[in-house]
Amino acid sequence: MSPAARREMIIRTALPLVAEHGMAVTTSQIARAAGIGEATIFRVFSDKDELLDACVVEALRPEHVLAEIEAIPLDQPLAGRLAEASAAIDAYLARMGMVIGALHATGRTGRGGAHPDPGRDTAMTRTRDALADLFEPEGDRLRLPAEQLATIFMGLAFGRSRPPAGPDAPAMSVEDYLDVFLHGALKEGTPA
Repeated sequence: MSPAARREMIIRTALPLVAEHGMAVTTSQIARAAGIGEATIFRVFSDKDELLDACVVEALRPEHVLAEIEAIPLDQPLAGRLAEASAAIDAYLARMGMVIGALHATGRTGRGGAHPDPGRDTAMTRTRDALADLFEPEGDRLRLPAEQLATIFMGLAFGRSRPPAGPDAPAMSVEDYLDVFLHGALKEGTPA
C-alpha cells in the first residue's frame, strides 16, 4: 500500500474515533481499529497532532456532499431534490461538527492561525453551483436566477443546523423550511 493510500485509510479509520473520543483518542486505538501496528501510523504522520489535523481537514472536505448533491436526479419534483440536498448538507455539517466539537470539548484549540482557509470560498462556490443545478429544470418558472436561489437555500440549510431562535424554539422540519422557501410565508391568495 502506498503511503498516500495508507494515510487515507488511517484517516478514514480515525474519523469516527476522533468524533467519539476527541483528543483522548490514542494512536493505539486507531491502529487497532485499522488493523495495523501503531508504528505504521508514524510512518505516514509525524505525530498525533498531524493525524488529528488531517482528520479535521477530511471532515471539512466538501467532496462527499458535492457528490451526493450532484447525484440527485433532476427528474423528481424540486421539493424532493431540495429535501435530498438538505439531507446531504445536514449529514456533512453533523460529521464536521462531531469531529471538531469532540476535539474542542477535549481541549484542542484552533490551530493554523487566524487566516481563513482559502479553500473555503471555493468549496462554498462549488456547493452553490451544485445546488443551482437542482433549480435548472424549473428555469422558466423561477423568480430569481438559480444561483441566487441556491445562495438563499444554502443560508437556510446551514442555518437549520444552528437555529437562531435558541434551544427552546420549536423544531421545524425540513418540509416546513422547504414549504416556506418554495411558497413564501403567506398563505396562497393572501395579499402581502
